[in-house]
Amino acid sequence: MRQKTFLLLALVLLISGTVFSQEKKLTLEDAVWNCWFDLAPANFNQIQWRGDSYKYAYIADDWTTIMTGDYNSGNVDKLITVYEVNTQLLANSLKKISYFSDIQWLSEDVFLHRFNNFVYIFDVKEKEVVTSFDVPDEAEDIFYSKEANSVAYNMGNELHYLDSKRHYIKFAADFDKNIVYGSNYVHRQEFGIDKGIFWSPKGNYIAFYRKDESMVAEYPVIDFTTFPATVKNIKYPMAGQVSEEVTLRVYDIKQKKTVNIKTDDGEKDHYLTSITWDPSEQFIYIGILNRDQNHLKFNKYNALTGDFVMTLFEETHEKYVEPENPAIFFPESKNYFLWYSERDGYKHLYWYDTDGNLIKQVTKGTWVVTDFYGFSEDEKSVYIQCTAECGVQRHVYEVNINSGKLNLLSLEHGTNNAAFTTDKKYFINKLSSVDIPNKIDIIDDKGKVKTALLLAKNPLKEYKLADAKMGILKAADGQTDLYYYIVTPPDMDKTKKYPVIVYVYGGPHAQLVTDTWLGGVSLWDYYMAQEGYIVFTLDNRGSADRGLEFENVVFRNLGIEEMKDQMEGIKYLTSLSYVDENRIGVHGWSFGGFMTTSLMTTYPEVFKVGVAGGPVIDWKYYEVMYGERYMDTPQTNPEGYESTSILNKIQNLKGRLLVIHGGIDPVVVPQNSMDLLLKSQELGINIDFYMYPNSEHNVRGKQRIHLMQKVTDYFKTYL
Repeated sequence: MRQKTFLLLALVLLISGTVFSQEKKLTLEDAVWNCWFDLAPANFNQIQWRGDSYKYAYIADDWTTIMTGDYNSGNVDKLITVYEVNTQLLANSLKKISYFSDIQWLSEDVFLHRFNNFVYIFDVKEKEVVTSFDVPDEAEDIFYSKEANSVAYNMGNELHYLDSKRHYIKFAADFDKNIVYGSNYVHRQEFGIDKGIFWSPKGNYIAFYRKDESMVAEYPVIDFTTFPATVKNIKYPMAGQVSEEVTLRVYDIKQKKTVNIKTDDGEKDHYLTSITWDPSEQFIYIGILNRDQNHLKFNKYNALTGDFVMTLFEETHEKYVEPENPAIFFPESKNYFLWYSERDGYKHLYWYDTDGNLIKQVTKGTWVVTDFYGFSEDEKSVYIQCTAECGVQRHVYEVNINSGKLNLLSLEHGTNNAAFTTDKKYFINKLSSVDIPNKIDIIDDKGKVKTALLLAKNPLKEYKLADAKMGILKAADGQTDLYYYIVTPPDMDKTKKYPVIVYVYGGPHAQLVTDTWLGGVSLWDYYMAQEGYIVFTLDNRGSADRGLEFENVVFRNLGIEEMKDQMEGIKYLTSLSYVDENRIGVHGWSFGGFMTTSLMTTYPEVFKVGVAGGPVIDWKYYEVMYGERYMDTPQTNPEGYESTSILNKIQNLKGRLLVIHGGIDPVVVPQNSMDLLLKSQELGINIDFYMYPNSEHNVRGKQRIHLMQKVTDYFKTYL
């Protein structure tokens, strides 16, 4: 099945570049800015089902109108406008909104809307405000509970909740600024953590993280926009250093009391992940991962007393275990849940009971589950997104829980994302592929298209774009398939030689080459091809969604195996008669910046020019959670840190290297680049450096045009 699909895909991809046949040329602003606006494919913004109904809604392109339709018709109508909502908000002496965003349908006629920190609930049928929550502007993380009809939020190092009667209750606070409650930045958002506040299923309790950072080293961040410049210290635990201590607490809203969940069994230097409420609200489940990240215990605790109940199961691995999801309880069979695990080498779903008994492995195969959409009403099936058809595609499946049988519901190649009705009889499918910019259909539970909602036109049809194709190369191990994407100049003369830019990321949790519009690469790649460059992207081993062994080959030696695979890409490129092997450049950001500097200093004879953005220069400067997962600590793996540090390779540099860094980067802190500058000056090695003083880990907004102009000019000047 997979081989047949890929052969068909390859045929499509080989001709994908030929659909662009006009003469208009891209500008840099088109490639960097307009690609998100005028040149973005048509879309139905935030399309979703209206509660349990068969009606759907989405936000129109002007963001001031909500449109609606039903499963059986392609006809859409205006449902409500910003003007109509504002009329009711002002009539109730409430704040106005400027546009719709973050809409959540609570029922067929009632939606929740968060506009900045103003949260309100609106009935479109009655055209009236049901409830509103005027959360203070300083609040950072706001979570609504439908069952409690209340919002909880953190503000500074305090936690509050606000009920529908506008009662403000502060339920966690500390005078010590090192104690942080309810933050979504616990463990630096590793392990899938995206929130620090967890409402219980019936809205009677709020679980929340308590983070003690008092023992963590401070890192100075300089604000150059003040006069004089000022320093803001952030907590940044670097690899091998003392880390934060995190616990979980539960607040009882009715009793107005808090209990500590007793996760400290003599060991505080661990991670609390996968927070899951039991449907009964009597228990809470926590994944306890050790500092070495190779031993996970999934524990059950009494949510009312905080007492440990039992360990349901444990997972170990000689390299690392990486839990990234909470447990998923069956809606009706409340003593059963599904658990994501890579224990067989691929990310799959496992069926457990609440006593820790494994019922069975639900999904199985040399592919990974990438999303979970829910259960059928009879709980005999689950609906997932996965890579079973092909590693660069995403498809929607129904899976029989008992037999594991897969039923493919999305029949067109590409990347499919689903939103199911409550009863799972229909789903809205959003498809993007190399030859379809955007397609939205309503599909039934047999995989048949019920209603076609949108087939976006090619927004680049007036432009003469480059040719592009996707292909497969063997990794440096000679066995593993790697996907690449190559963009070549329009009307390329194969009797001439062209310079090459290798765009690289290469790190965990990212896959660049995908069967999506433009092949998953940016429009800048096409712009540079238009300017006479070949642009090449390869997903090496270590990147995402190809299985555990594919990713953890990097363990204790980040960059080493990844570079070997990238050099297989170079071998392919230099085998092409029209590639100038003396003009090969490389560019990447973050982990890609690390890869850029690594390639420039490990293979200095190959790469003539490099542009590295926000690069990790030495992994000892990176944070504990991510860094130690892949590298262990500097104390236990000194050889790995030594061999991967750019500081020990910069003397090899022969080409032109531009390093770019955000001045207030809290992710890859600027000390990485500063030490590289010091080392290069000490050795008499010339590198170029540019800083965006008020940018964090990436350069965004209109300033990004400035960034990409600098990157473009550097390649044009030196490559």
